[in-house]
Amino acid sequence: MVRLERGDETLIGEESPIRYQLASVSKQFTAAAVLLLAQDGRLSPDDPLDRWIPGWPGVTLHHLLAHTSGLGHWHDYPMLDLGTRIEPAELLETFRSVPVVSAPGAAWRYSSPAYVLAAHVVERVAGLPYREFLDQRVFGPAGLTATFAGSPGQRPEVAPGHDEHGAPLPSWDLDVLGMGAGDVWSTTGDMVTWLRRLWAGDVLRDPWRTLMLTERAATGDTRAHSRGYGYGWFVGTYEGEPWFHHDGHNAGYKTFAACLPESDRRIVLLSNTETLDPPAVFALLGRLL
Repeated sequence: MVRLERGDETLIGEESPIRYQLASVSKQFTAAAVLLLAQDGRLSPDDPLDRWIPGWPGVTLHHLLAHTSGLGHWHDYPMLDLGTRIEPAELLETFRSVPVVSAPGAAWRYSSPAYVLAAHVVERVAGLPYREFLDQRVFGPAGLTATFAGSPGQRPEVAPGHDEHGAPLPSWDLDVLGMGAGDVWSTTGDMVTWLRRLWAGDVLRDPWRTLMLTERAATGDTRAHSRGYGYGWFVGTYEGEPWFHHDGHNAGYKTFAACLPESDRRIVLLSNTETLDPPAVFALLGRLL
C-alpha cells in the first residue's frame, strides 16, 4: 500500500483499514514517547540509562535514541530468536551480557536493542505498560484511530507477513523483543496523518520536536538522503530538499515513511512481503516524488 499526500490533498492511494507492521518505522514513536516525558519534565535526554536500568555506565537516553550507545544490532545477539518470546528480565540480562561494540558516544551504529531499552525507560517513568502509554499520549492525541502496538491478538484487518515467494511467515515477537524497536501496526492513512501532525507540532512542542527531526549524530552515509540521524528518524536531503525518513524490515514486512516539509509532501509505503528491497523503494520514490 502506498499513500502520497501534498498539503491536504491525497495524490496517490485510497483509504484502507488494513494495518501493517511498521517494523523499524516504529522507532519514531519510541522517540516521541521519550520526548513527551521530557516535555513533561519527568526526564531529560541527557539522563543516564543507569537511573532506570542498572548496568549501563556512560550510556544516556540521547545515546539510545541517536544510535550512539555502543550497543549492537540483532545480529550481535545470536542467542536471541526474534520469533520467540522471552521474559523481559531475561532479555535485559542478555543485552547486558554482550559487550558493547564501541564506547558510548564514540560512533554511530544502528541498534534495535537500544530502542527496546528506551521503551523500558518509558514504562518505568510513566508507570504504564509501553503500549498503553503510546495509546494515551501518542496515538490518541494524534488521531491515529487504527494504530496500535504489540501483538494484534484478535484484532481484525491486520495484514499477515509473507516471504519473497508469497508464503506466509510467522511474525517476530512484538511484545518483548520488538517493544519499542518494531512493534507498531498502522495504516497508510494513519501514518500520513501522523507525519502531518508531528511536523505541525501538534504532538511534540519545540524544542522537543526539533530535537527529534534534526541531526543528532552523523551516520557516515555519503548519500545525501540519510547523512544524519535525529531521534527515530534519518535526516538529509532528497533531490536538494530537506526531509526526514525511515525504513523498516520485520519478518514478512517492509516499510518506508518520509516527510518533505518544504513542499508539504508526505509518503508512506507499507508492504507485507519480503520482495521489496531498498533500490526498489528509491526507484518508486523517484517516480512518485
